[in-house]
Amino acid sequence: NLDLDLDRDYLGKENCTEVLVLTRPDAIQGIHESFLEVGADVVETDTFGANKLVLAEFDLVDQCRELNRKAALVARAACENFATPDRPRFVAGSIGPGTKLLTLGNTHWDIMLDSYAEQVRGLLDGGVDVLLIETSQDLLQVKCAINACLVSLRERKLTTRDVPIMVQVTIETTGTMLLGTEIAAAANALAMFPILSLGMN
Repeated sequence: NLDLDLDRDYLGKENCTEVLVLTRPDAIQGIHESFLEVGADVVETDTFGANKLVLAEFDLVDQCRELNRKAALVARAACENFATPDRPRFVAGSIGPGTKLLTLGNTHWDIMLDSYAEQVRGLLDGGVDVLLIETSQDLLQVKCAINACLVSLRERKLTTRDVPIMVQVTIETTGTMLLGTEIAAAANALAMFPILSLGMN
């Protein structure tokens, strides 16, 4: 029981778990360590919604890069407590789908690209081992997030060999992504991108 307080720990921003890396890094690190303790090799940063488009809903846009940097550092600290020479532990920078879908016209490509690029800058600042674009429902959003990763990597003269990009899409009970894309079509569309893996849930 973490006994988190809405006003004290969430700063009054209900459902914004990302802010906890600033107010309660001990709690977030403890969650990471609970997974590492039972055998996890990789932990995800507490940044699922830490892009500018989502953070705008909580008046935290100006904190985007710092939230992601701090989240990566908290996850790294947990990994360092469990890593051994024979068994290193890794940090995956979590990049969620956000609350706006490009295909539905909720936002524009350039706005989303900027939103994700700033998130990735923070994750790279904190030293993540891999970038994980996850729980994606819109193929266009996935492409935008991948491009944002590539932009931010290029800014540092890094490539996907230095920090790989992994993608995970969500498949509905209908057998397709939310907006109708079949997994085979998604795999084919993403084959041209330098991603390490494509998974689904």
